[in-house]
Amino acid sequence: MASHAIEVKNLYKIFGPNGKAFVEQVKNGLGKAELNEKHGHVLGLQNINISMPAGGVMVVMGLSGSGKSTLIRHINRLIDPTAGEVLYDGVDVCKMNENDLREFRRHKTAMVFQKFALLPHRTVIENTVYGLEIQGVPDGESRKRAQGWIERVGLKGFENHYPNQLSGGMQQRVGLARALTNDADILLMDEAYSALDPLIRVDMQTVLLDLQKELKKTVVFITHDLDEALRLGDKIAILRDGKVVQQGTGQEIVLNPADEYITAFVKEVNRGRVIHVETIMSPLSGNPQGVPITVGTALESAARMMTMAKVSVAHVVDVNGKPLGSVDLSAIISAMVTPVSHERQAA
Repeated sequence: MASHAIEVKNLYKIFGPNGKAFVEQVKNGLGKAELNEKHGHVLGLQNINISMPAGGVMVVMGLSGSGKSTLIRHINRLIDPTAGEVLYDGVDVCKMNENDLREFRRHKTAMVFQKFALLPHRTVIENTVYGLEIQGVPDGESRKRAQGWIERVGLKGFENHYPNQLSGGMQQRVGLARALTNDADILLMDEAYSALDPLIRVDMQTVLLDLQKELKKTVVFITHDLDEALRLGDKIAILRDGKVVQQGTGQEIVLNPADEYITAFVKEVNRGRVIHVETIMSPLSGNPQGVPITVGTALESAARMMTMAKVSVAHVVDVNGKPLGSVDLSAIISAMVTPVSHERQAA
């Protein structure tokens, strides 16, 4: 079942004893440095407006201090906003009473942390059922559900191991199994893979993507790594100093960086894994030639398909197989190493 979207509207967070008193001044131009120096308050988030897609992966990225972890903690209200709204299914989480907020946290959200946050005195299955215990689910049912997710994340046979007996990657699989066992609509992942070694990190990204194809959760994923953001995100928002600098699909951000800050982020990106074939295709002239390649296919994959088929020309088709345009191997290779021209994007 598809999850509901999350709407973040006009969100401000000012840390300090009297944050609300400075919201209007921030709106009128009071900067982060001046707010801190003159008033002893810290500007965490400034006028955040993001639509997080239902049943999709929303990646919020930025460097340390950008406000990304502060933002994710507003979704389940671990942090209260100074001003603004966080809407889930049309209901403002920020205005929920204590009982509604408790139910929202227990049944609608689950969180996966960077430091795993496993209980060291509990085994894998005991950690996995923890959320269901809080919900009051009977032991037999909770263990059956937990066992299923333990197997799904590749930990069958480790049910009775303790966290200190597991590698970092295995511990994070437990954290993911625990979150999924709760069957929450929203999965919040705060730098979930940042502590993992690179190869294990890629493996865990694959696990998440494979599960997401089936589950269609609304995932909010926090990272400081652009490659991770581009691989996972249906939509990406990049934060700097508590502000959204740019948001859109990975391809939109790579092809049209909003400013020099974003340009510096994307300059080393493997463009072949981000840009799609329809971006560089030309209008069809005559009958379709070569192999069909579906829209949404990355250039790197398209080049591989054409090379294996031993053709230098292909035609791009929609999801129903209707021809839309043509692309040649030389254009793909060129676009993988150089910026795509605005003329070609508009074609």
